[in-house]
Amino acid sequence: MSPDGPITVVVDPGEPPYEAPPFLELRGPLDTRRLESALDRIAAGRTDGPAWQHRLRPHGPGLHTLILTMSAPGEFPAGLLADLLTDPPPAGRSVCAVPPSPLQHELLADADAHPGTGRQVEQLGWVWHGPLDPERFTAAWQSLFDRESVLRSAFADGPEPRIVVHDRVKAEVVRLPHSAGDWAAVAEYDRCRGLDPRRPGPLRVTVLGGDPVVSATSLPTRVLLTYHHALLDGWSARLLLREFYRAYLAGGCLPGGERRPDMGDYAQWLADQDTEPARTFWTDATPPPGVTHSPLPVAAAPAPVPGGIPSGAGRTRLRLTAVQTARLGAWAAGWGSTESGALQAVWALLLYRAAGTADAEPVRFSVTVSGRGILFDGVERLPGALRNPLPMSVVVDPRGSVPELLGLLRDRALDMAAYEWVSAGQIRTWTEDRDGTPDAVGSLVAFEGGPDGPDGLVRDLAAQGVRVEPPETLGARTAFPLTLVAHHDGDGGLIVTVSYDHTQPAGIGGVLAHAAFLLDELPRMAGESTTISEVLALLVDTDADADVDADASTEAGTPPTTSVDHPADADADADADADAPALITLRPARNPGAGTVCLVPSHGTPRFSYELLARSYQGPEALVLLGAALDDGAGYDALRPIVEAGGHLVLGGFSGCGVAAYRITRLIAASGGRPPLIVLTGTATSAGDLARLLESAAERAG
Repeated sequence: MSPDGPITVVVDPGEPPYEAPPFLELRGPLDTRRLESALDRIAAGRTDGPAWQHRLRPHGPGLHTLILTMSAPGEFPAGLLADLLTDPPPAGRSVCAVPPSPLQHELLADADAHPGTGRQVEQLGWVWHGPLDPERFTAAWQSLFDRESVLRSAFADGPEPRIVVHDRVKAEVVRLPHSAGDWAAVAEYDRCRGLDPRRPGPLRVTVLGGDPVVSATSLPTRVLLTYHHALLDGWSARLLLREFYRAYLAGGCLPGGERRPDMGDYAQWLADQDTEPARTFWTDATPPPGVTHSPLPVAAAPAPVPGGIPSGAGRTRLRLTAVQTARLGAWAAGWGSTESGALQAVWALLLYRAAGTADAEPVRFSVTVSGRGILFDGVERLPGALRNPLPMSVVVDPRGSVPELLGLLRDRALDMAAYEWVSAGQIRTWTEDRDGTPDAVGSLVAFEGGPDGPDGLVRDLAAQGVRVEPPETLGARTAFPLTLVAHHDGDGGLIVTVSYDHTQPAGIGGVLAHAAFLLDELPRMAGESTTISEVLALLVDTDADADVDADASTEAGTPPTTSVDHPADADADADADADAPALITLRPARNPGAGTVCLVPSHGTPRFSYELLARSYQGPEALVLLGAALDDGAGYDALRPIVEAGGHLVLGGFSGCGVAAYRITRLIAASGGRPPLIVLTGTATSAGDLARLLESAAERAG
């Protein structure tokens, strides 16, 4: 039995008058060093040292009783001890510290400024067909964590933030049955759950389904990687996926030692760079006042983001078929550009159109660069936070031709390539120093890239009866109010996802419809002499049809349309929590007087985890969930009718709710009621396992 496994704590208040410390039943692998450390932490909070003695009584493998005896007046914080024991084991000792890059400073600051919103959290998902060996799957990810120092990294606070690398971090692999919910809901809940970049392990793996034996009627498995931008980017996720396949094929153990170069090597390379040439480039790129035709970036005031009045956050998508995508790529290549350049040109045209001018004007947005075009050996194999948003400015002249616009954007990209390692914050500081005006960019255009595809590994998996579909980036909320992310799907089509926040306009579906129209129409009609004014004139004719129906399909040879979806918005969720009832019924009792199991919420545990637990619970009791915004007193008030009715009550939940749950039991005891058992387990415990533990506790309480 591994000491790293999950442990469950059952807090038993004992017999009336409930003045003695409770008994704690410890179920699962117990590391006595962790127990002693937890007790020491509690004692450290007392000025007079520990006021109790403890005795551990074993009852067999994986079952112990902790008996506490108070040696001085006071109440033992049993809830805090339960939280400390069920919290995931701490990472191994730190082995080195790495200074974060300016880009990482900026990403961390943005995430900190928007807590609880899933900001700077991105996801990569794919479909797995065929058998999945759970132990081999988990072992393969653990092998990656052991080999990749970035997966054992976390930010440490201090006068100057630093990144600490630990020698051992347990990979977080969450398995959910298909009954947990539809894929979109699971992915959105996991994104809103977020990742704390100050805890080791900037990547979480979620598996929906996954059986070692499959049949013709088995549903495919879906796998989700959730990662934090301050330590990993999209290129990294695809690189790590390729390495995971290698480890899985090797039986769960990745051959070789730790990866080099790592982010420590990159930090040293970055420290050796002279920023003066970069500063000169960006400040020289700023055109003098009144000049609007400068071919260099940064100077232009930001053009408005196209659309109408502000609305809530959401996500909108357009899709091009493989035929349309191939035609777009061939057309762009004919003018020395790429699909990415074509998308930037279309966005520049829409920004120019939104400005409502007939003259040549600069438009401004940002573009992502991979950060891996630098002269650093092995950087293309380096997982880390290197993808970088850089400001792009281009003059759009209605008299100029479309190929000229493509050429201007291509040249800007080539000019910036030497400075992919410079952050947007550094550039902003340099240009503000010169201009004396704030720098603001309203939109970001990103074209997802990555390492070479794992074609050979995919064939090797197929030989073992496993077929994996190409991974798809699900996007992230960035520091930009509007972000366009493009990637190819498994059929070779192009998907563009627009994510926008509360400051962005309604009618974004119509704007995206214009983008879809241009991406399809430009390869058909834009030749060497086609002017921008001629292209913009086409949009006038499409305005009436700009708002498209959701989930409209695209056929080869016809203009693409957009499909619109609106994932759960974190801010809206927070407002909903504030108005939520004090007690939420997840499942009613199967018969009168059956009793109640009350789940106490803990920070970071998504709502669907409790709903899944309710579906897994087989006992006759009602299952209810306390409102997330309640304090201990309000929680007690919500449960008072249940206590006064005389039915048995059990409190339960995941690590982090122990203190609140125990305070509620003390309030119940103080009012003359029978304090309930508390069942607390770690977040690694499955909902089904916790349901069975709660069933056992409810039988005992009844």
